[in-house]
Amino acid sequence: MHVPYIGITDFTDFAQVQAMLKVFQEHKSADSKRQLHVGVMMSFKTLHGIETKWSTAFPPKQRIASIFNSDDVFNCLHYADYEHRAGFWKDLLLAISYGGIGINAVQLDMIWPDPGEIAHAIHSSRMNLEVILQIGKNALEEMDNDPNAVVGRLVNYEGVVHRVLLDKSMGRGLGMDAAGLIPFAQAIRAGFPNLGLVVAGGLGPESIQLVEPLVKEFPDISIDAQGKLRPSGNALDPIDWSMAEMYLIKALALLG
Repeated sequence: MHVPYIGITDFTDFAQVQAMLKVFQEHKSADSKRQLHVGVMMSFKTLHGIETKWSTAFPPKQRIASIFNSDDVFNCLHYADYEHRAGFWKDLLLAISYGGIGINAVQLDMIWPDPGEIAHAIHSSRMNLEVILQIGKNALEEMDNDPNAVVGRLVNYEGVVHRVLLDKSMGRGLGMDAAGLIPFAQAIRAGFPNLGLVVAGGLGPESIQLVEPLVKEFPDISIDAQGKLRPSGNALDPIDWSMAEMYLIKALALLG
């Protein structure tokens, strides 16, 4: 089973990583197996230098390797592309290359991407990377919000994907509906016992309790936070690192 994590997405420099790792280590219990997930965003447009509203929110691609500069965290590149582009494995491979030697994982913020292309990109990278597949609002709607249909679709990703992220908010800070996610988590765990479970959606220092029903049923579940780590709740704004610190402290108290 994969090491569970507590995640923050939208790091933009290594000093932020060092500060959050210090908080994490100071508040993590001695017997905790959890790790700090360092999430860095990239999209198809920022990869290719195409102007987008996210250009100022995501770090320059040339800086990503320097953010992934600690062996004591789980360095994850979040690659977003919702356009169903054929041949995307070449873009994914290029994106991975900007992670440098410190990258541990790539999260695919995509809608049911072709598993063969994912495998091709990872194999071509010659790196031992975990793959996290985001199953977001649109991906769930394609499966008629049916847990059994989601499990049926995931069969195609066996041996390619290591964790799945259930996330109806997708960075927008929408509050998590744990009760609504539990049937999906139950179905996935039953169908794929070795697949890591991750949930996200509106988690922050004042809303971490929303995930508690999922934690009670799945103690090894991982979480990630993004939008609610700034007062505005808007992922276009910079993270408020005092909010991120409080989120980490409360998350460690809840998840262990």
